[in-house]
Amino acid sequence: MSTRHLLDMLLLAALWGASFLFMRVAVPEFGAVPLIAVRVGIAALFLIAVIVIRGQLSELKGKAVPFTVLGLLNSAVPFSLFAYSTLFITAGFAAVLNSTAPLFGALIAFIWFRERLPWLRVLGLFIGFTGVLVLLSGKVSFQPGSGGFAALGALFAAFLYGIAVNYTKHTMTGVRPLVTATGSQITATLMMLPFAIYLWPDNSISVKAWLSVIALGVFCTAIAYLLFFRLLGQIGPTKTIAVTYLIPLFGITWGALFLSEGITLPMIIGGSIILAGVSLATGVISFKAKKLATSER
Repeated sequence: MSTRHLLDMLLLAALWGASFLFMRVAVPEFGAVPLIAVRVGIAALFLIAVIVIRGQLSELKGKAVPFTVLGLLNSAVPFSLFAYSTLFITAGFAAVLNSTAPLFGALIAFIWFRERLPWLRVLGLFIGFTGVLVLLSGKVSFQPGSGGFAALGALFAAFLYGIAVNYTKHTMTGVRPLVTATGSQITATLMMLPFAIYLWPDNSISVKAWLSVIALGVFCTAIAYLLFFRLLGQIGPTKTIAVTYLIPLFGITWGALFLSEGITLPMIIGGSIILAGVSLATGVISFKAKKLATSER
């Protein structure tokens, strides 16, 4: 992996980690659904401009159904759930919960598509979900306004990401990644627009909140997608997925620096266990038996 690839990966992790910070800042004023509608709308406009410049606009035709499925499962619903969760839990905590997505992806691939799951990956799933229990140990209250339901919502969002990545793998073969990203953001915007209009807040929205949602749409969604798909094409999915391990680090860091969020012991321990499980469940870390070579003298 070249220095440029490493820098791209760090930038991508920093942008995706910052998305939880920007959501936490903007969601109290916008509300979860209007905030995400604006986010995906901005991203869609940005990506449409890019795809027009690259002369790939015609490739969007004939794929309405898969784009709609991806727009729903990979953007509209999970983005809204994470936005809602940041009303009650910290940006860093939400970023750590987001890191469970590869665990769900591996589990869904095994159950839905009968993909082979070696014992080491099964162990990784067990370790990862054990980490989730540790992480939630301080959020077990499910009283109205508590962090329990918010954390479960974030976990369900990660579960939807796991479905989306498997759906993409099995239905979007041969489609350019930029086309997939653009189409999914367009359909997500169209689906969310009527709900956003209905739920649009009566109060005026501050400049700070507007700047946060613009940053979400342009940097944390559109530009992040471009970085992600460039890495995917240049270094492959196995190496690109390593960005998952960096997102919680940036999410926690941005939350602590700009929102004075605390970093709890369960967050550190649970997050570390989750990432260890993810590394095993996704095959990033593996142990291969080595044959002992013998030689005659």
